[in-house]
Amino acid sequence: MKTRFSIGRRGFTLVEIMIVVAIIALLASIAVPGFLRARKRSQASRIINDLRLIDGAVDMYAIENNKASGNTVPVADWTKYLKRGTNLWTTGRDILGNIYGDQKVDSIPRVNATSKTALSDVTDYTFWSPYN
Repeated sequence: MKTRFSIGRRGFTLVEIMIVVAIIALLASIAVPGFLRARKRSQASRIINDLRLIDGAVDMYAIENNKASGNTVPVADWTKYLKRGTNLWTTGRDILGNIYGDQKVDSIPRVNATSKTALSDVTDYTFWSPYN
């Protein structure tokens, strides 16, 4: 009794499946670094946006509380002028978990050095301007 498995039976060979897997792995190895770079770049943009929000919040605090230029504004005070429920309002920290700290009236907030170093491979000095 001879059984004929190959006649009328269709499917992929092991070699064909291995080639497809190799192509998918190659495409993934090309795409993943780009996705990681885009993620870091968006984190840096988020930090810049947070610094703009902090600058506005400190200005509002100073106006409402008659604070002079150079006065220190604690984190607990400037966070009250941000949108409730946001990460920045809740923690006073950036997306990487580093604290922004107390701010001064009429001074531009600064990027945390740890955050700047962590994102240095996707940003340059001009990206952080004027928050360097």
